[in-house]
Amino acid sequence: MQVVYTGADWKKYWLESLKSDKSIGLVPTMGALHEGHLDLVRKAKSKSDIVVVSIFVNPTQFNNQEDFDNYPTTINEDLDKLRNEYVDFVFMPNTETIYPEKPELSINFGALETVLEGAFRPGHFNGVGIIVSKLFNIIKPHMAFFGQKDLQQSSVIKRLVKDLSIDLQLVIVPTRREDDGLAMSSRNVRLSPAERSQALILINSLAKAKQELLDGMPWFEVQNQIKSDFEEMTLASLEYFELIHPERFTTYKDFDASQKSSICVAAYLGKIRLIDNLPIIP
Repeated sequence: MQVVYTGADWKKYWLESLKSDKSIGLVPTMGALHEGHLDLVRKAKSKSDIVVVSIFVNPTQFNNQEDFDNYPTTINEDLDKLRNEYVDFVFMPNTETIYPEKPELSINFGALETVLEGAFRPGHFNGVGIIVSKLFNIIKPHMAFFGQKDLQQSSVIKRLVKDLSIDLQLVIVPTRREDDGLAMSSRNVRLSPAERSQALILINSLAKAKQELLDGMPWFEVQNQIKSDFEEMTLASLEYFELIHPERFTTYKDFDASQKSSICVAAYLGKIRLIDNLPIIP
């Protein structure tokens, strides 16, 4: 496994892959790797000749400085995990390499900026769009792999690829969960034992709401019931719980079994913000 730190370092390996006509799969990460990330790596290995995993905690996508400052860093453990998966390359730039100057470009993703993550994290998707564009331009992958847990982010990246005619295939990999159902997240390690226990309300509320909808309960009743469930928790605070179209991210006022739909949730456990989603009608 080769670790490269700059685009210039990577370019010579890219030229070699070009000569040998080998496909490149990119797995963008911010480190603190868990089994969900490794699922992306395994999928990339099954579909690509060369797998590149990037590790970079991107400052431009954080609208909360405390969240950025406290984002977990486990570089040595991450590299060990990637060696065990026989990853070919790890791209691990520093901030000065990626942002020699503060970017003046901004990317607006239209309606996606006005709902859910876009509404509650202003500027977040601009930062995602810039770093993903940079990684695509530097690594020049044939395929890129992202997790379904960040459903809205996946829609943003699909829009980026489509609107800018970026020549690569996006592969979205299902969410990996802990044995008790909690979606795997790098932020989970920051939860106290009590917060970790109450964090199960995210998946439990999604599963409960899905069943209630399929049983015929109106969406506004389901939503109000879930809000009440959160209010009974001592450490969990609900930010949003919405029924949406999983591609356009328009919100529904009621459930229609003939239309694609998912439920998305964001909540705080203490100071730790977690998100999750569950398809209702795929």
